[in-house]
Amino acid sequence: RNRAEGKVLETVGVFEAPKQHGKYETGQLFLHSVFGYRGIVLFPWQARLYDRDVASPVTEKSENATGHGSKEVKGKTHTYYQVLIDARDCPHISQRSQTEAVTFLANHDDSRALYAIPGLDYVSHEDILPYSSTDQVPIQHELFERFLMYDQTKVPPFVARDTLCAWQEKNHPWLELSDVHRETTENIRVTVIPFYMGMREAQNSHVYWWRYCIRLENLDSEVVQLRERHWRIFSLSGTLETVRGRGVVGREPVLSKEQPAFQYSSHVSLQASSGHMWGTFRFERPDGSHFDVRIPPFSLESNKDEKTPPSGLHW
Repeated sequence: RNRAEGKVLETVGVFEAPKQHGKYETGQLFLHSVFGYRGIVLFPWQARLYDRDVASPVTEKSENATGHGSKEVKGKTHTYYQVLIDARDCPHISQRSQTEAVTFLANHDDSRALYAIPGLDYVSHEDILPYSSTDQVPIQHELFERFLMYDQTKVPPFVARDTLCAWQEKNHPWLELSDVHRETTENIRVTVIPFYMGMREAQNSHVYWWRYCIRLENLDSEVVQLRERHWRIFSLSGTLETVRGRGVVGREPVLSKEQPAFQYSSHVSLQASSGHMWGTFRFERPDGSHFDVRIPPFSLESNKDEKTPPSGLHW
């Protein structure tokens, strides 16, 4: 679609049958089923998926008027993957506010240091359309050859270098995906993944930081546009903050049948080691009417059992 004149399509590989059971291995090449980019699996995570769409009818009745009552939702184990995004595809992922990056605070003398590793993403098992390639460097990313090497005797033929294993072990608390929250309102599904980033000391107090990644998906054929966000942020210190604003990250994305999803990341800080966030997104239909979509409540937990943040990236 929208191919420039004179451009020709090139074969990048051969599709494989998606796995219905089990998990993909390190080195598996794939196309993202929603965002269309080429990527490669670094390693899997076992996450707890809290899906409010499959709660039992009995618990539905315990919800209060705000849509965020005492509804019990049990987490089920689900496989997600840490992946590298092909840099050649990044400019064409229009449904993302930016190329996904892992961000975390580093424990340096410069206490304001924030590290970002671009082109790293988290994808669910269903997002992966696996393929194979005979190209020894099929993905363009600055970390590809640091993390993986070609071994034609293996399937897939890209295996983890020691640097990938060491990097995962060292940065584990800031990379780990543990909880995923999902809820659908009027055919708009909201998925939230929170990540703890670290703690800072500021003016004799502690400030804890989190990143949260949000995907909005339109499961219907009707075109809708995100207009407003309304957040409520509760801190264990007892404060409740309300945040309202236009759009998200400076954009008011349109979700259509052709481009049904939009994804972005943002950050939040609390002066307590834990808290909760929830809220709504206001969408507009073509006829000008509006409706609110619930953001599933999710907890912000610090990794208090971890001693210190990583001291930068060393290979």
